[in-house]
Amino acid sequence: MEFTSSEGEQRYAEVVARAADVVVGLDFDGTLAPIVDDPDAAHIHPDAGGVLTDLAAAVRAVAVITGRPARQALALGGLDEVGNAIGDVGRELYLFGQYGNERWSSTNRRIVTPRPPAGLATFERDLPRVLRGADAAEAYVEDKGLAVAVHTRRLDDADGAFDRLVKPITELAEQHGLSVEPGRQVLEVRSHGMHKGLVVDWLMEHLEAGGFLFAGDDLGDVEAFEAVLDLRRRGLPTLLVCSASREEPTLRDLADVVVDGPAGVLDLLRTLTTDAS
Repeated sequence: MEFTSSEGEQRYAEVVARAADVVVGLDFDGTLAPIVDDPDAAHIHPDAGGVLTDLAAAVRAVAVITGRPARQALALGGLDEVGNAIGDVGRELYLFGQYGNERWSSTNRRIVTPRPPAGLATFERDLPRVLRGADAAEAYVEDKGLAVAVHTRRLDDADGAFDRLVKPITELAEQHGLSVEPGRQVLEVRSHGMHKGLVVDWLMEHLEAGGFLFAGDDLGDVEAFEAVLDLRRRGLPTLLVCSASREEPTLRDLADVVVDGPAGVLDLLRTLTTDAS
């Protein structure tokens, strides 16, 4: 655990002091689960269930906020079982999938989800032509139901293919009234209007929380970081945690604490739980 400044250490102490009022929001890929070539194999860190259960007893609530479909995150994270354990300590686990478009909790186990956005089906129909034109025909296309993600991680020239695809995929998305969310060697195409920052705001209001800790690793987490910074400007205790990504410095520049991947995130949460006891 590396604080980025003396102010970061002070913010951690403030969160510890107010832990019972603080919501902890966690990204999934790169934060609770390692980044791997096959997205379907990104299982949660084996220690995460126990760490989250212990943490839940010390804070207002724990929420997983991910770009993945909620059903995928439930399966890869074993979150049904984690939710059971958290329920046993009198708390609730929240899961927000597809950047907040889908919602699940351990007390209401039905996934609430909207219809797929208009234009997504025709975008997906036109996508192979764009991939061929960028010499990236073998990119892995993940149909997420409410979004389409184009992964270049498996390609020999992953970074080059990503760079070649940014412009044509953005143009195609705009033609179909959709937006593009770039990540680490992935471009996700989805509807406008929902992002992780709005989830932070919803949790604060819905739970009448008094502070927020958010941990993430990629560009899809920037809006959550910005929402937490807004809470900080309002005088609330907050902490921003970057699960270290040398490929993406944006979050590192905003973070109070930098940790070494999912194992580092869990170490920080263990320490927080102990310090708040």
